[in-house]
Amino acid sequence: MAEQGDHKRTASIRVFLVEDSSTVRELIVENFTGIPGISWAGFSDSETDALAQLQEQSCDVLIVDIELRQGNGMSLLRKLAERQCHTGDLKIVFSNNICDAYRRAGAQYGVGHFLDKSFELPELCSLLQQHRASLLQA
Repeated sequence: MAEQGDHKRTASIRVFLVEDSSTVRELIVENFTGIPGISWAGFSDSETDALAQLQEQSCDVLIVDIELRQGNGMSLLRKLAERQCHTGDLKIVFSNNICDAYRRAGAQYGVGHFLDKSFELPELCSLLQQHRASLLQA
């Protein structure tokens, strides 16, 4: 019988991505393909849809853009926190619209990283690789 620690060593990291640009979404998916142990929990391009999906399922990593087709990422993070949805221990805002006010608000909702999607995609990939490595060592 496998112990729970063994499960973490073999389980993939389930990522949920909230991004309204299909081009950016495809770029992220393409870049994550090379990272072992990553699987997709889901995708959404709007606050309402993401909230509905995340109330029905959990993820290990949540990546959120601020400006969405409908609603916004900060409002989504607030609602997820209020409803105590399990959105993993790694929350990342990946947006072109990062300012101190968003950083302060995001910190209240458990966001650990704010990355600019204009030039920090390599850092996003590195974060996921580091997160996966830390789970393997746990």
